[in-house]
Amino acid sequence: MTKKTAAIIERLNKEYGLFTEPTLDYEKPHELLIATILSAQCTDERVNLVTKDLFKKYPTVEAFAEADLKELEKDIHSTGFYHAKAMHIIEACQKLHNEYADEVPSDIGSLTALPGVGRKTANVVRTHIFHIPSIVVDTHVKRISKKLGLTKEQDPVKIEFDLMKKLPESQWSAINLQLITLGRSICTARSPKCSECFLSDLCPGRIRT
Repeated sequence: MTKKTAAIIERLNKEYGLFTEPTLDYEKPHELLIATILSAQCTDERVNLVTKDLFKKYPTVEAFAEADLKELEKDIHSTGFYHAKAMHIIEACQKLHNEYADEVPSDIGSLTALPGVGRKTANVVRTHIFHIPSIVVDTHVKRISKKLGLTKEQDPVKIEFDLMKKLPESQWSAINLQLITLGRSICTARSPKCSECFLSDLCPGRIRT
């Protein structure tokens, strides 16, 4: 790990701590899986509003597996891309019910074999349910890690593996929410507040004034 990377990590930890709890509401493993599927192109706040009633209506994996597609589409309509999301949720829960006795698997291969589950969603589950250190490359992590010079890769999977090589394993889970928080509060995509950023002097992608 370079001195610059170490300095970035030190400041992120000082500013945000090593918290790793997601901003998605859930009580059961399959609920986090479903909430993460719903969060694609949607805010966590909106997802939490939807799942508050959704998880009461469909309290088990089996209930989701047996859900009517059109009805589930209506239930999750406000999260966007509702047809694909509803279809993936039903098919993923059918697979969990038929092949895993309603349990969510922990290994990356089994998770990504579920319909609608890519590495990002799988790593969210691995991090928060099974406490397996994982790097979740969402839009914030992709954009800010490149901006900070932590990676030059473009593909999310390549970014994930690049960051795994460059960061200590103890930082993998924390870096996800740290960069997400930074991206939502200071380093926004449209108007980054570089003059207010505690990483500004370490950031080659900062806007110079």
